[in-house]
Amino acid sequence: MDSNREVKYIAIEGVIGSGKTTLAKKLKEKVNAELILEQFEANPFLEKFYTDRKRFAFQTQMFFLINRYKQQEMLNQGNLFTEYTVCDYIFDKDRIFAYLNLSGEELKLYESIFPLLARNLRKPDLVLYLQSGVDRLIYNIKTRGRKIERGITRSYIEELSEAYNHFFFRYSDTPLIIVNSTEIDFVNNEQDFEELYKQIFRSDRAVSEYFKPEKRKAD
Repeated sequence: MDSNREVKYIAIEGVIGSGKTTLAKKLKEKVNAELILEQFEANPFLEKFYTDRKRFAFQTQMFFLINRYKQQEMLNQGNLFTEYTVCDYIFDKDRIFAYLNLSGEELKLYESIFPLLARNLRKPDLVLYLQSGVDRLIYNIKTRGRKIERGITRSYIEELSEAYNHFFFRYSDTPLIIVNSTEIDFVNNEQDFEELYKQIFRSDRAVSEYFKPEKRKAD
């Protein structure tokens, strides 16, 4: 794996409330990229899932799987008008939620479908994993106040955080930067954003790195 290949396709990952979508939008503006955002609000089962995980897990999971596949498949066609692509998820993260929420025959069915969809999709040139503490995630979720997320419990965020860490600490499919983002602010502090931006396009970046920016007060 070439860690220093030219970075044209950047994917940003993190638990709900980590700021991945906001960061993706800022990077899009910075490099004039094509922006691909996860369409969570289009999932008709998601709000019900947050209040009854067991009952609505399979419907929620399969909707996301197919929707993500359709979005990612379009990347194979390329874009004549933009040099860069920024996405606020990776397709493989679908498995994090599947293994956390599905079981038995539903999980077997999922496992038979996922590799058929994943095998021909384009991999990112670089993945950023925004690793954040549970308290910060909960604060961000409550602050933005999305109706669809009102049923999210702290215990679910704790489970997700553990599952994400397990996944990305073992991730090796593409170059990766794990960003400690608990005490920094990419949205309101331009120094934080610029520091991360430089890390993304560093020519001497390793295949896998851990990045903890210096904590600063917002301007």
